[in-house]
Amino acid sequence: MNFRITVLGTLIAASLAGCNGVRTPEPKLSKKDAEFLARVPTADVGWSYDRYQVDYRTSEPPGSIVVDTKNKFLYFVQPGGKAIRYGVATGQEAYGWTGHAVVGAMQEWPRWMPPADMLKRWPHLQPTANAGGLPGGPDNPLGSRALYLYDNGKDTLYRIHGTNEPDKIGQGVSSGCIRMRDIDAIDLYNRVKVGAKVAVI
Repeated sequence: MNFRITVLGTLIAASLAGCNGVRTPEPKLSKKDAEFLARVPTADVGWSYDRYQVDYRTSEPPGSIVVDTKNKFLYFVQPGGKAIRYGVATGQEAYGWTGHAVVGAMQEWPRWMPPADMLKRWPHLQPTANAGGLPGGPDNPLGSRALYLYDNGKDTLYRIHGTNEPDKIGQGVSSGCIRMRDIDAIDLYNRVKVGAKVAVI
């Protein structure tokens, strides 16, 4: 009986996933990517937060990014009413933000520098800041890739980035940044361009 229930649940999930879109292939990895990703924690985020190409209507142009903070999805807008949809983690209620920005810079395995407001809340991070930040790598909270969000030419200090806590995908846990699974951050990085519009709603 339990086996039948398990199989039925699996079939329903697969059917729903198919209705929501088409699973996209994994991105190509560099040697460095493969080495670092092998040392990063993994987590089953559930089929609903996997990466799919979906039908998606928006006024934003192809090549732009829309972040749905309520439902914890990021959409990379494509032509023809399509988008690549990724599961994300967003800001905690007190630190969430909405608005418009552009991708002002992009970085592979970026260095992380704790921002000033975080240092006030967590003074134990001061030695990391004093050392010039944390080098990119498997232990870095920015993960595999980072998109730096700018507004009127100024860094907002918000990022779309990978994470070494993939089990938090689908939750509101960050200090305002948009977190992605590392493999999804790589996939998005390969698609987006500097100057792309970003709408966080």
